[in-house]
Amino acid sequence: MSFNKKYNKISELVKNDLLKLEDELLSSINLAAEINETLKTFLTNKPKRIRPLVSFLYLRASNIEPDKRQYAFQTAIEIIHNASLIHDDVVDESDIRRGSKTLNKIFNNKTAILTGDYLLSIALEKLNSLNSPETISMCANTLANMCIGEVNQYFSKFKIPTLEQYLKKTEQKTAKLFQTAVCGAMQLSGKTAITEAENFSHAFGMAFQIRDDILNLTALNSLKPSQNDISEGIYNAPVIFAGNTSNLDEGIEKTKTLLNNYVVEAEKALSNLEDNKYKLALKELLGILNHV
Repeated sequence: MSFNKKYNKISELVKNDLLKLEDELLSSINLAAEINETLKTFLTNKPKRIRPLVSFLYLRASNIEPDKRQYAFQTAIEIIHNASLIHDDVVDESDIRRGSKTLNKIFNNKTAILTGDYLLSIALEKLNSLNSPETISMCANTLANMCIGEVNQYFSKFKIPTLEQYLKKTEQKTAKLFQTAVCGAMQLSGKTAITEAENFSHAFGMAFQIRDDILNLTALNSLKPSQNDISEGIYNAPVIFAGNTSNLDEGIEKTKTLLNNYVVEAEKALSNLEDNKYKLALKELLGILNHV
């Protein structure tokens, strides 16, 4: 079974949750007619929705029924993610995202930046409506980390980082938002002991990005141009592991081992949950991540 078929099968378990999120996401957008439909198309163009997927699965695996606050929160997380993509495309001068033209390509950098800012304002409104200072604080910290990770990456171009620096960047740019999506959802449900949720979501986010970094070197398709990061001077785990030997194949194999370590860590963090179809789905999702 292909990646997409496996992913879609898992998504079916929380299909109604994801549909409610989709409705809330699209109903939140209200910009000038010249850009409104283009933005909605961007938001719905081949999205993985993996952060809300993981969060809804984890909630239901914990026997928690998502409510309106959960949908608003996950919508805010997804909006933050998409705003970061729009801003990233401007910074990276990207023309293509998910096989389609980026907003900065369709319009211009100014319009794209303002659109990303607009999305962040919508996310803030949704977070404020939750009346949860702890959740807002968590999201603010995550946004700061995402920005720090991006800035540090920009000023480190064409320099091979240490593995520690790479892992820190991966945590800041990717894992933190996964962690916030899951742990914020647990907080909103009234849970205070969320150590295992923190461990699981952090390891999942790390694995997700490490897999993406491998695919950046090996995937030959229009949606993910091969070796794009290297050409832009962004050196990730495979390059770090290749070291002075310049043996990229060896670097990729060592990166797969690193990926597996985080998958195992995430699986271990699920052990406190009772066995049910949602927990099994999370394990299957980890299996998909580990297959590159």
